Amino acid sequence: MKGSMIIVGFFILGIIVGLSHLLPPMKSLGNVSYITLCALIFMVGFLIGNDAEIFRKFRKLNRLYMLLPLMTIVGTLAGCAITTLMLPHRSLADCLAVGSGMGYYSLSSVLITQYRGADLGTVALLANIVREVITLLGAPLMVRWFGKLAPISVGGATTMDTTLPILTNACGKDFVIVSIFHGFIVDFSVPFLVTFFCEI
Repeated sequence: MKGSMIIVGFFILGIIVGLSHLLPPMKSLGNVSYITLCALIFMVGFLIGNDAEIFRKFRKLNRLYMLLPLMTIVGTLAGCAITTLMLPHRSLADCLAVGSGMGYYSLSSVLITQYRGADLGTVALLANIVREVITLLGAPLMVRWFGKLAPISVGGATTMDTTLPILTNACGKDFVIVSIFHGFIVDFSVPFLVTFFCEI
């Protein structure tokens, strides 16, 4: 929760700085967002590659749990497709691009801003932050009503980092590796899916 509030705080600070023209326009700063994005992807890859145990743990995972990331992706995209019916001013590709962020706001919002502009990038940022906040606040209720896999699926790409402590508490320690595996796979899918739907 604290991490999400920090991100929202920086977002609001960015709006204030942009409105007050304290920095030159992004066009004059060159490819800052692209360089930042590359650095972010490098750090994610570095952190995964630096954990020698992670792949050994994944091999021991129950085969049925390995389908959870796929179900999360399919369910999210299906929900976004249905949402298009309620948002006639947005195309199917726009809604699918936003949903493809899977809670990974820092990556998806930058990509969508580059491809489709700041308007849709802002929507993506807020939608993905809301997804994370819902997981952080609602995990215990989701476990009670829908089972232990529900909050993991709702958490999307965040289940291997920011929402992991809450999920561990709500679902139990037996589901830690499921959460990490789920987050790893969903996280990995984000740049490919977002780029694909933005290019349609």
